Amino acid sequence: MSLLIRAASTARQLIHKLPALQQQQVRHLNLLEFQSKDLLQKYGVAIQQFKVLDNSKTDEQVVQKFDCPEYVVKAQILAGGRGKGTFDNGFKGGVHITSNKSEVLSLSKQMIGNRLITKQTPKSGILVNKVMVARSVNITRETYLCILLDREHNGPVLIASPAGGMDIEAVAEETPEKIKTVPLDIAKPIPESVLLDVAKFLEFKGDAVKRCADEIQKLYTLFKSVDAVQIEINPLAETDNGEVISVDAKLNFDDNAQFRQKPIFDMDVTEEESDPREVEAAKYNLNYVAMDGNIGCLVNGAGLAMATMDIIKLNGGDPANFLDVGGGVKEDQVAKAFEILTSDPKVKGILVNVFGGIVNCATIANGIVAASKKLQLNVPLVVRLEGTNVNQAREILKNSGLPIQTASDLDDAAQKAVAAL
Repeated sequence: MSLLIRAASTARQLIHKLPALQQQQVRHLNLLEFQSKDLLQKYGVAIQQFKVLDNSKTDEQVVQKFDCPEYVVKAQILAGGRGKGTFDNGFKGGVHITSNKSEVLSLSKQMIGNRLITKQTPKSGILVNKVMVARSVNITRETYLCILLDREHNGPVLIASPAGGMDIEAVAEETPEKIKTVPLDIAKPIPESVLLDVAKFLEFKGDAVKRCADEIQKLYTLFKSVDAVQIEINPLAETDNGEVISVDAKLNFDDNAQFRQKPIFDMDVTEEESDPREVEAAKYNLNYVAMDGNIGCLVNGAGLAMATMDIIKLNGGDPANFLDVGGGVKEDQVAKAFEILTSDPKVKGILVNVFGGIVNCATIANGIVAASKKLQLNVPLVVRLEGTNVNQAREILKNSGLPIQTASDLDDAAQKAVAAL
């Protein structure tokens, strides 16, 4: 149980810097809160009414037409702790409640265009480009609901708890009886009896039981339709007028389904990446991870990347990064990879370590030669290639006229790369 709860909690924090063990890297899709709520709304899930402000000329008109007894004004960034955050202009709090329309505009103007610093952001904070204004609701009770793919159950699992609005790991550890886990059939809707049982476990009463059951079914329909790997609702709340609504939602998606879910992936938020090189690499189906050393690493595959960095360290060097080109790499991608690697001023040498299983070593070699000439590469370059068309690749490098050092194996490559510095 503890492992499953941990999976539910940490899946929403999937790390961009973990390379995929597959042909191309995983791009963990990021959606802002209002984008997630928009998806829920499209599938009929009950949410708070909301509008989005971006400091444009239409903001005032949007607010004037949005009549609510009370408003929640929330800065939109990919980080938690917004309510207790501070902006770089001194303004405090990324979440405010007001009943005054003029104040809604004033609050949004103090947020948009400034960087919000929370416990989950870099020290410099994250730039706020949009603000969500939502109808405030009087919540009488908060529950927790999550649907996620789980390997142990070989499919989707529903996790529910009447203790919502708090750390689910703490609930599982301190009061495990308040956690209910239900394996689901990916090919079928959730049976009515199961929905009602879960709703009652969440301590809904009377008509709210059926409302809760309906909301769970809609969330499961959304889960399957958009190729999600997790939908976490915390809280799934009951209001003072009997509504059952998803107040906050965190969604994670299967990146391998991008070709089916293009409209969703087109919403991906990339401007908040800590390193612009990661964003640029993703545009070319490359996976870039920044490190602290001075040897840039161009590899194909996560396992090879780890081994390359380990052997560099073993030989007294320090990797500056690694750039995974994947298995279906083309010459132009290799050229772009070199451009990204050399854009890091810390890089004083480059080690290329490619095993040509799917990839053609000659393609890599041609890409290396073209990139070296175009960029007028002036740092030491060590290349170790093995596999498909490796002999042709070695001839290409040898006849290039460039000062490229070739290596017989990975250990030899690491020694030469470290020695070249």
